[in-house]
Amino acid sequence: MNKIAVIDYGMGNLRSVAKALEFVAPEASIVVTNSATDIAAADRVFLPGVGALRDCMAELHRLDLVEPLRMAAKSKPFMGICLGMQALLDHSEENGGVDGLGIVSGKVSRFSDDMTNSRGERLKIPHMGWNQVHHEIDHPMWRGIEQDARFYFVHSYYVSPVSPIHCAGSTDYGVKFSSVISHDNVFAVQFHPEKSQQAGLALLRNFVAWNGNA
Repeated sequence: MNKIAVIDYGMGNLRSVAKALEFVAPEASIVVTNSATDIAAADRVFLPGVGALRDCMAELHRLDLVEPLRMAAKSKPFMGICLGMQALLDHSEENGGVDGLGIVSGKVSRFSDDMTNSRGERLKIPHMGWNQVHHEIDHPMWRGIEQDARFYFVHSYYVSPVSPIHCAGSTDYGVKFSSVISHDNVFAVQFHPEKSQQAGLALLRNFVAWNGNA
């Protein structure tokens, strides 16, 4: 049986994520867990999250999940969403500076308060609502998802991987930013696929089938 560990560190819409995975993969075993043993036993790992990265990393350290997650990211299909994506980077400027898991080299920065769109209109922070995602690379996770499909975002910070090869998808919101990153068997998105209707469900369905190879 395909066992998917959804990481529970006290932050995130775990119920909606788990329900979405159950919907696209009724034959899979979806385990919401904060157990290193469950992570090691899972076929694939899903790291969700909303909120502040400082609190996220504090809980991951408290639960002794940092090293198990790093190991999982090296050995099996691994997906992060929203805060779970930002946690994969080296460092964030949030809360005066917070170190992440360091799985993908790069940083997390806050959107500028004075950003404007092409019409000169001030953009609100957080970036909230539907926006397009442009595929920057061919990847099995994009199967069946149209170029520039819309997904649902809620965030004030965005990631900047050191290497452009790790940018799998981009989005424009005052600046062009990496809304999707990939590195070996890791694939992570800034948006919420569980809130993104058919395109989001297609992405989750692809994750369930993905073997971790790009």
